[in-house]
Amino acid sequence: MSQSVLASAAGVAAQAGRRRTFAVISHPDAGKSTMTEALALHARVIGQAGAVHGKGDRKGVVSDWMAMEQQRGISVTSAALQFSYGDAVINLLDTPGHADFSEDTYRVLTAVDSAVMLLDAAKGLEPQTLKLFEVCRQRSIPVLTFINKWDRPGLDPLALMDEIEQRIGLRPTPLTWPVGPAGQFHGVIDRRTGTFIRMQRSPGGADLAIEQEMSADEAKTLFGTDWDTAVEELDLLELTGADHDQEGFLAATTTPVLFGAAVANLGVRQLLDVLLEMAPPPAARPTTSGTEQPVEANFSGFVFKIQANMNRAHRDQVAFVRINSGKFERGMIVTHGGSGRPFTTKYAQQMFGQDRDTIDEAYPGDVVGLVNATALAIGDTLYVGKPVQYPQLPSFPPEHFAVVRTTDTSAFKRFRRGIEQLDAEGVVQVLRSDQRGDQSPVLAAVGPMQFEVATFRLESEFGVKVQVDHLPYETTAKTDADGREILRGEAGVEVMTRVRDDALLALFTNKWRMRSVAGRHPDLKLD
Repeated sequence: MSQSVLASAAGVAAQAGRRRTFAVISHPDAGKSTMTEALALHARVIGQAGAVHGKGDRKGVVSDWMAMEQQRGISVTSAALQFSYGDAVINLLDTPGHADFSEDTYRVLTAVDSAVMLLDAAKGLEPQTLKLFEVCRQRSIPVLTFINKWDRPGLDPLALMDEIEQRIGLRPTPLTWPVGPAGQFHGVIDRRTGTFIRMQRSPGGADLAIEQEMSADEAKTLFGTDWDTAVEELDLLELTGADHDQEGFLAATTTPVLFGAAVANLGVRQLLDVLLEMAPPPAARPTTSGTEQPVEANFSGFVFKIQANMNRAHRDQVAFVRINSGKFERGMIVTHGGSGRPFTTKYAQQMFGQDRDTIDEAYPGDVVGLVNATALAIGDTLYVGKPVQYPQLPSFPPEHFAVVRTTDTSAFKRFRRGIEQLDAEGVVQVLRSDQRGDQSPVLAAVGPMQFEVATFRLESEFGVKVQVDHLPYETTAKTDADGREILRGEAGVEVMTRVRDDALLALFTNKWRMRSVAGRHPDLKLD
């Protein structure tokens, strides 16, 4: 290998080492988008953090760019934000917290190297948090835990540590510990240095928190029994050996824990510093051949998200590509893994919510937006040189079904274009029903809120008002041509074709109906 090639590989590895690519996961309303904004504030890439329900001229969070998100104060789509912090490059992927959008969240979790699990101090581990953590466990993603909203009444901190260990099996290893119970937050003790950091909300709460290091004597004088209680709790943690273990963290068996309040920017700087210090940089990724693609190899990456109409000034479609190896250069010709055809990357951009800038180069861990890349689909691999194929992203089994149609015949072309766009993005799965025809496609979703997003976008982005009629089906399974013939005479069953891959899906009114039919037809294929 030539010296220039070695130098190039070393340069790529060094750039990859600067990257930290992570997602924030939580139950809805735990403060996830607010935390995303607070992290960007601490990196000085925005001037003020706007709470989801902003005041005055403070806008909604930058990661919630869709009008529906800003109106409701929730995240219904994932967003990518890249910014620098010190010498590091942060790739932060904000995810929907609502269970109805868990498929979008799963795709995002395939594109990160670590995750921040956000817990509401008053509620602890909630159902959707548990589901998202299971995805992290399956992929062995290291998880940092941030106990949020400590400026409001909540649970006992030791009880929260017990809950984490008992319910998800991760050993919590607190790095910071709160002085004062939830709702009376004075600051944190950094367990690694023994330093107490007093934290106070800035006037209005939109700027960085006011921090002051204090001695133990000063803290005891100011906070009395709250300080004594925190010291006693720390002694108990010492006795139980709840100290940070970097190998355990990287192996996804322990979770470092920090305390704070994202809406007031309390404890956020500590979280960002810990991410840079402890979270893993991009590493070799497994391929379908059973080998791993090292970060210093030729360029490769995969599409984990497609989004259109993010900005009304740019009515286009963007394919989000996570770079796994090599150096990306705008305009380079790559190979599309599925077809083997060349693909030109002339229009490449860096994302910050809905804002975008042209990007000339990027490295492993970075997320690049390829504009108007209509030939790409979610899960596609792109590479240069030796063929590489990354595992396909699975589709979640839908549990809700509805017929959608427009009564305005003059808008049918826009309607069809909108349905195709929503299918390409994975907002819903689109099914074709022989008995209803192409003018009345069936939308299949993991959760009913996906229908709300689909109808909102059809009206706001494509100018098409639609009528949605829900179908009485609750479960589905893949079948084949023989299975379709067997099921033709069955009541409470319908077979449709999934448009994106021509798979035949058998829809049943419920699981018991599916089991009953399967029991009477032992040769029936139902996956």
